[in-house]
Amino acid sequence: MSEAQRRKAVLNFSKTGNNNLTEAFKDNVVLDYAGVRAAELSSRHQQQVLALASLYLGNMDEGHAKLKMDEMKRHLNFTYFAWIGGTDAASVYYYRIHSPVLLIEFDHQRPANLRATGANQPTRRHIHTVVRTPNGNDYGKDLLRQDYLRRHGR
Repeated sequence: MSEAQRRKAVLNFSKTGNNNLTEAFKDNVVLDYAGVRAAELSSRHQQQVLALASLYLGNMDEGHAKLKMDEMKRHLNFTYFAWIGGTDAASVYYYRIHSPVLLIEFDHQRPANLRATGANQPTRRHIHTVVRTPNGNDYGKDLLRQDYLRRHGR
């Protein structure tokens, strides 16, 4: 990226905590767009954003992955890429790809249940990733229970 694009993409060079914003039980969280817009990137960098998203979408069944990737391509000009943390090979970092139809978060996180040991900084050995459909009621909700309550009122 150019220096101007990098300044937009990097939200913070320091990563000291957990940055995931849309994990469990945060269904339909309203998240502002942040970072650099893909429309501002060169076609080579846009292809890199698509390739990165494809790594995640490739875990879906082939037909679903193709539909989601096609949807992402149609919304590429409204897709943002954001980064928190360092950029060298040993850095811990967080990144987000966010569009109207797809939200991906990758986060090096603090060690779980190890605060008593003094290990309270993010590590490359504890990673959370999230792939969401923004405002899609897609995660953290018990849809069967919601339907039961709607039908039976209890």
